[in-house]
Amino acid sequence: LRKIHGPVGVAVGARSPAEIAVAILADLVQQRRRRAGAPRIAGIVLAAGPASRMGRHKLVLPVHGKPMVAHAVEAAAAAGFDPVIVVTGHEAAAVRRAAGNTPVTFVQNNDFARGLSTSLRAGIGAVPPECEGAVVLLGDMPGITAPLIEKIVKAFDPAEDRAICVATAQGQRGHPVLWGRQFFPELEALEGDAGARVVMDRYPGLLYEVQAGSGAPLADIDTPEALEAISRQFPVSVLD
Repeated sequence: LRKIHGPVGVAVGARSPAEIAVAILADLVQQRRRRAGAPRIAGIVLAAGPASRMGRHKLVLPVHGKPMVAHAVEAAAAAGFDPVIVVTGHEAAAVRRAAGNTPVTFVQNNDFARGLSTSLRAGIGAVPPECEGAVVLLGDMPGITAPLIEKIVKAFDPAEDRAICVATAQGQRGHPVLWGRQFFPELEALEGDAGARVVMDRYPGLLYEVQAGSGAPLADIDTPEALEAISRQFPVSVLD
């Protein structure tokens, strides 16, 4: 079962049988032309939190015409991750609908109230054993694009001591972060609401910073003011 690639189809918004067929053929070409020797990387979109500071469930709120979480999910799919894993928790059904028709694997985290670490653990636990690493994205960062993700993946080379690749902006580390498989046990051992930065700090010699060229890696949306500002900070051309 682990050798089966699915769900099949590139996320092009296909609806009719003919469009679905085109999406499937495109996925076949993508898999066949995958760069020889390139590592298989999974994408993990964390979308389980209750978003208490927003006052309502932020991940389903519209940003430039589509739900906030859909931007992260579509960027992960466009980057060619195999698989794309979406970790749900609070209002899981609404998040699933907001993710649209993009082929993803949903993982439910019923312990989401115990902190971010539980979602990270759920996502890492769903990564197939054939994957050499996983990129962790946050569902509330719609400014992250597929080209930035691909740049991070291209930088990944554990043999050259680039086993953790993190997007940076304005001299600060943000998201996404690509973690080599060797760090999975430590990520799964995290507890509470602590993120993975503590693990990152343990391995400065294996860390590689990828300059984003925009403020997107630092721009998560937690408040109504941040939601209003995102349209000014990242135009539609960047988000899409």
